[in-house]
Amino acid sequence: MLRGARRALPCAALLLALLALLALVVLRWGPLMSLDASVAGALHRTAVTAPGFTRLNRLLSDWVWDPWAMRALLAAAVWLLLRRGARPLAAWVAATALAGAAVQQTLKALVGRERPVWPDPVDSAHYAAFPSGHAMSALVAGALLLWLLHLYGVRARWRWAAGVLAVVSVLGTGFTRVYLGVHWLSDVVGGWLLGGALVAGAVAAYHGCAHRRPHWPGPAHPRG
Repeated sequence: MLRGARRALPCAALLLALLALLALVVLRWGPLMSLDASVAGALHRTAVTAPGFTRLNRLLSDWVWDPWAMRALLAAAVWLLLRRGARPLAAWVAATALAGAAVQQTLKALVGRERPVWPDPVDSAHYAAFPSGHAMSALVAGALLLWLLHLYGVRARWRWAAGVLAVVSVLGTGFTRVYLGVHWLSDVVGGWLLGGALVAGAVAAYHGCAHRRPHWPGPAHPRG
C-alpha cells in the first residue's frame, strides 16, 4: 500500500502543478502573460533574422519531433512487446498514448487559447494553443520508452544514453515550438506537465495491477 502511494505522488504533484498553471492561463494572470509575450517576442525576432536556424527548427519540429513521429516510436514499441508476448504491457502503452492524444485535444478545445500572432510569421499551426501537443507527445513517448527499458533491465549505459536523447528531444521540442512562434512558453510547460502526470499515473496503475496479477505475460519481475 505504501509503495503504491509513493508511486502515485509524482502524478498528484504534476496534476496539481498543471491545474495551477491552467488556472493562471484561463485567468490570464498578468505576470504569466507578460513572461509569455517577452519570451515569444525575443525568440521571434531571432527567428526572423536567422532564416537558416529557423529552417533547422522547422525540420526538427515538423519531422523529427513531430507528434506522429513520437506515435510511430510508441507503435514500434507496442509491436515489439506483442512479439515478446507481453500483451497487457503493449495494451497499456497503447492506451496511455491514445489517452494522451484524447486528453490533449479535449483540453485544447476547453481552454481555447489563441496562438501568438505575428505580422511576419515564420511558421503556422492549427487548433488552440494550450497545451502544446508537440511538447506533450515528446514527453509521453520519451518517458514511456525509458520506463520500458527499465522494466526489461536494459544495461545502464544504454538507459543513460536513451535518457539523454529523451531529455534533448523533450527540451528541444519545447524550444522549437516557442522559437517558431506557434506557442507560448506556458503552452509548452503545460504540455510537459500533462504528459508527465499521464505517464506517472499510467506507470503507477500498471505496477498496481501487475502486483495483483503476477502471471501477466511480460517482464518476470516488473521493476519500480
